[in-house]
Amino acid sequence: MANNIEVKDLLEAGVHFGHLTRKWNPNMAPYIYMERNGIHVINLYKTAAKIEEANEALKKIVASGRRVLFVATKKQAKDIVAEKATSVKMPYITERWPGGMLTNFVTIRKAVKKMASIDKMKKDGTFETLSKREKLQVERLREKLEKNLGSIADMTRLPGALFVVDTMREHIAVKEARKLNIPIFAMVDTNSDPRDVDYVIPANDDASKSIEKILTYVTEAINEGLSQRTPDQKEKDAETAE
Repeated sequence: MANNIEVKDLLEAGVHFGHLTRKWNPNMAPYIYMERNGIHVINLYKTAAKIEEANEALKKIVASGRRVLFVATKKQAKDIVAEKATSVKMPYITERWPGGMLTNFVTIRKAVKKMASIDKMKKDGTFETLSKREKLQVERLREKLEKNLGSIADMTRLPGALFVVDTMREHIAVKEARKLNIPIFAMVDTNSDPRDVDYVIPANDDASKSIEKILTYVTEAINEGLSQRTPDQKEKDAETAE
């Protein structure tokens, strides 16, 4: 688990590779070890400590019955995030972040309910009474909703936390979470601003190996939190997922 984080494992995954020095954000200075060939190198001892700190907080949030929403829309992170979040039954966004996803959650829920009503139409036979043109329109709408919101279909309340890969890219998600005081956990590279993040994990957020390594540690902690849930908390989460 988190306490077994080995710096050599982080090194092998390339977690230490930052961005070109000219692209750096000075606020990341405390997490930078050195500069090599014009590239900043992240201090992996600090990364390991920050993973442990983040994981302890994530465990508590999940153990209390809340969910963690994962956000990563960049190509090299999408599949990894979808797989890791699904493995611990957590919601995720890997397509475009729907504006107002958090700050206008009621509207997002309506769109999700629309998706459910289309599915109901197909089950009860109503769909078959539609004209060919109407069927096509409904199918297209269902596909669009599934692509953007399918992975959060069972999220009936705001998440207990946000886990972000690349805060620069997902700045809208970060801004919305901040506005609602939702704790933000994130992989933060040397070109990003850590000040908007509650739990900073200084790491290479561009390489798939690095992303996978960090998410493996994080989802292990979430799994541990899930195992600590009381029967009441499990029931509560099941109810909110209906």
